[in-house]
Amino acid sequence: MDANFWSGKRPPGVVDTINPDEFKNVVEVLETSVKKYADRPAFTSVFKTFTWGDIDRLSADFAAYLQNHTNLQPGDRVAIQMPNIVQFPIAAYGALRAGMVLVNTNPLYTVREMKHQFNDSGAKALIFMDTFGDKVQQVLPETGIEHLIVTSLADMREAPKRWLINGAVKHIKKMVPEFNLPQAVKFRSALKQGAKHQMKVASPNSDDVAVLQYTGGTTGVAKGAMLTHRNLVANMLQVRASLQQENPETGRPFMDVGNETIIAPLPLYHIYAFTCHCMCMMSLGNHSVLVANPRDPAMFIKIIKPFQFTAFAGLNTLFVSLMHDPEFKNLDFSKLKMTLSGGTALVRATAEKWKEMTGCDIGEGYGMTETSPAVCLSPVGDYIKHGTVGLPVASTEIRLVDDDGQDVAEGERGELCVRGPQVMKGYWKRPEATAETFLDGEWLKTGDVAQIDEAGYISIVDRKKDMILVSGFNVYPNEIEDVVAKLPGVEHAAAIGIPDEKSGEAVKLFIVPDDKSLTVDQVKAYCRENLAGYKIPKHYEFREELPMTNVGKILRRELRDAELASN
Repeated sequence: MDANFWSGKRPPGVVDTINPDEFKNVVEVLETSVKKYADRPAFTSVFKTFTWGDIDRLSADFAAYLQNHTNLQPGDRVAIQMPNIVQFPIAAYGALRAGMVLVNTNPLYTVREMKHQFNDSGAKALIFMDTFGDKVQQVLPETGIEHLIVTSLADMREAPKRWLINGAVKHIKKMVPEFNLPQAVKFRSALKQGAKHQMKVASPNSDDVAVLQYTGGTTGVAKGAMLTHRNLVANMLQVRASLQQENPETGRPFMDVGNETIIAPLPLYHIYAFTCHCMCMMSLGNHSVLVANPRDPAMFIKIIKPFQFTAFAGLNTLFVSLMHDPEFKNLDFSKLKMTLSGGTALVRATAEKWKEMTGCDIGEGYGMTETSPAVCLSPVGDYIKHGTVGLPVASTEIRLVDDDGQDVAEGERGELCVRGPQVMKGYWKRPEATAETFLDGEWLKTGDVAQIDEAGYISIVDRKKDMILVSGFNVYPNEIEDVVAKLPGVEHAAAIGIPDEKSGEAVKLFIVPDDKSLTVDQVKAYCRENLAGYKIPKHYEFREELPMTNVGKILRRELRDAELASN
């Protein structure tokens, strides 16, 4: 079943196929784009805007530093551990231009998680923000890291603002812990030293690994997905093709070249944001407004308030958090024409409220670390179909299979499998895990249960392992959570299956209320009205918060593990 199986048509302006070999590697895309769009804004960070010309110069200086002041060679792994500040793309582009492999590292990792990722990847260098210095000091002796480069939040601001902001972060907010790493080179110093040399532009092969992107570890030990230059270029072109959908009001693409401002709250170390902001926006010469701490709604709103932004990339929990802040509705949404959601299921009630407040509907996407990440994207405007993740991106084939790996009947649910140029090369140093992940050696098994409607739109029913079996009936947590989220007074909800003597499993529902007067009886009554009998939760628990990943995914596994441990 190929990507053109649906009975309808792609929206005007969206192509069916891309040429993944249009560029040899990410470096070629970068070298072309930064010069073509040199005068256009690229990133706003800590209230300062940098042009693509600035990014060209600074990343070249960083590449030259790596080439002339370290013993790093093309193919060596370089880890980056920092939030959304402009130093991230400067370092990432610099490492790639020097021919090295990026290892995107979550800044909120524990020492244990850092040790695993650094050792598993064989990272030889680490570029990090000083707020994590104490953890770096703890883990360093147990790793093979040879080079440290440290930066502070406002290092790319001019003096005296740089001194004031960095001083406030360290001495007033107490965000920088004490640490002793005398061998660490200052980021600004590295740039100054690199500026004295000529960068030697690398030209890696298309099949060479560009990024080792580690899975979230929600299903066990984190594995490094080998994303090649061809993978990243292909997904950039695929996403860009989807965004070229024609805007009926202007006759031009929704995502225009060089004229868009997109809000960037999702972490750049996550492949969703990396592909969006460091690949697609770079190739289009567009502007990303970086939000270093999206968990602070007041600061978030202060950062984006000066801009008439045209696009917004986020996820369900982030949208909910922002809309709860009374200042959010006072932002200028007059130019907003595209909102994209990914990383976790979008709740219908959230989308409806967002459209009411901003005037812009939310389109949902679907992908995985292993697919660079986009597999499906919702079209924009009138083509949005809520409850689905849209259509497969160009040059992508999908199939739905049963537990035996056989194609399911038309209209039936099955595990979503993907084949396309964006699918990873495999897991780093894990040939057995790689083999287990592919069906027939070429179809990536996503582990997600999906369904395809008559128009070809794809719905992700749930994670295969999250399905709850109640008296022989399949119950999907996403459905329960979507229903309960529409009940006034509910901020977040999570459903899991727990052992039950009578039915095998029973549904337990966890709720984070935003109205303290909400009661369990009200939730039960609402569920009885809106869910079939076997889907109604048997157990309820109110909490102040739910365990989530750093990108806002609710960790059902942690809830299940805690339940099993308590029984």
